[in-house]
Amino acid sequence: MNTKQQTIQKAVSVSGVGLHTGVSATMTFLPAPTNHGYKFQRIDLPGQPIVDADVDNVVDLSRGTTIEQSGARIHTVEHTLAALVGLQLDNVLIQLDGPEPPIMDGSSIQFIDALRDAGIEEQNATRNYFEVSEYVHYRNAEKDIEMAALPLNDYRLTVMVDYNSRVISSQHASLNDISQFPDQIASSRTFVFLHELEALYKQNLIKGGDLTNAIVIVDRDVQDGELDYLADLLHKPKVSVNKQEGILNNIKLHYPNEMARHKLLDVVGDLALIGRPIKAQILAARPGHAANVAFAKKIKKLIQKNAVNQVPQYDPTQPPVLDINRISQLLPHRYPFQMIDKIIALDENSVVGIKNVTMNEPFFPGHFPGNPVMPGVMQLEAMAQTGGILVLSTVPDPENYWPFLVGIENCRFRRNVLPGDTVIFKCEFTSPMKRGIVKMQGRGYVSNQLVCEADMIASLVKKK
Repeated sequence: MNTKQQTIQKAVSVSGVGLHTGVSATMTFLPAPTNHGYKFQRIDLPGQPIVDADVDNVVDLSRGTTIEQSGARIHTVEHTLAALVGLQLDNVLIQLDGPEPPIMDGSSIQFIDALRDAGIEEQNATRNYFEVSEYVHYRNAEKDIEMAALPLNDYRLTVMVDYNSRVISSQHASLNDISQFPDQIASSRTFVFLHELEALYKQNLIKGGDLTNAIVIVDRDVQDGELDYLADLLHKPKVSVNKQEGILNNIKLHYPNEMARHKLLDVVGDLALIGRPIKAQILAARPGHAANVAFAKKIKKLIQKNAVNQVPQYDPTQPPVLDINRISQLLPHRYPFQMIDKIIALDENSVVGIKNVTMNEPFFPGHFPGNPVMPGVMQLEAMAQTGGILVLSTVPDPENYWPFLVGIENCRFRRNVLPGDTVIFKCEFTSPMKRGIVKMQGRGYVSNQLVCEADMIASLVKKK
């Protein structure tokens, strides 16, 4: 799985009719900055309102997932979101001039193709994964639906469907690596049973549905007169069915288990509404959009529960955003006051730096000899240097500026920092920069424990 955030290199558009609304629309994917996430924008409405792809914005689950915010509604978002997740894209603005993304062929593959044509661009920030750390379970006993998330340092999904149908037997589909989504899952099309078709039309749904964007499963005997009625319903001159195949117009399946694969696609798209990429093993038995969204809400609650003082994660096997050489080019500090070894995350609002504390630090011989403890002021200096990188990142020519620490408030040291410790410093802006002055909150962690914290004020001064 990717460690860096990604967006697309340029805007790209697709056009077509919406599955449920029947309204034609053009959908344009645009690049977005780090930590932007997925957002839809209704450019056909006054004020062009933004709708965050967030599970808390779900307002309807009638055969698809519909979200709404600020009076703007987006129908059937799951196939679009699945394509973004399947390409491991993090930050995309999706503009629509109508109420619903085009259904295309009923899968995600044409979105995948368009996004690939736009090109994928790596961004200078690490992906904000949520690693599921405990068993999460959802069950709907009435509908015999069950979903679970288990801890795993990866993202894998397994889906089982069983419709008690003589046409479709029990099916399973698995995705063992998210990078395989475009080739193994994305082209799996949406489907509907014949016995559901007329009811959906009467509910004012699938107005844009036809045999080019959905598989119709014939799960009962059909008379010739009824075929004429179905042809009229689907705006086709003629429809037929091979009773042995059980698919209207004898459409050829892409996979023997295409229905299970499409349900897995829906799960990927609906779980994107959690708002962060996740690491987990997902198991789903007979899932649907209502269950997917209920399950996503449970995972989001777990994220919120764990969000308080969340410790940045450090994987020393991953390349840094800035190594010591680049840090030396940006900051004027040198031995023995060069305190930061690497920067592992950097975006427009926050930075994460690493300090490896060794016994060779110049302050240990004189600071508690025989009981070496890193001085608090040096911890603060390391935190300030980390914040200095963040401050310098706000200008296009950082080599022409000095970052100065001009104020410290609410400074606390929680536990001793000793030789052998790796300190993870995180600094975040708490106010926008005004006239070269900005406020930050800084924290330092060792082994997931808070060791120091402070509110800092920094000044960005142009070199003379």
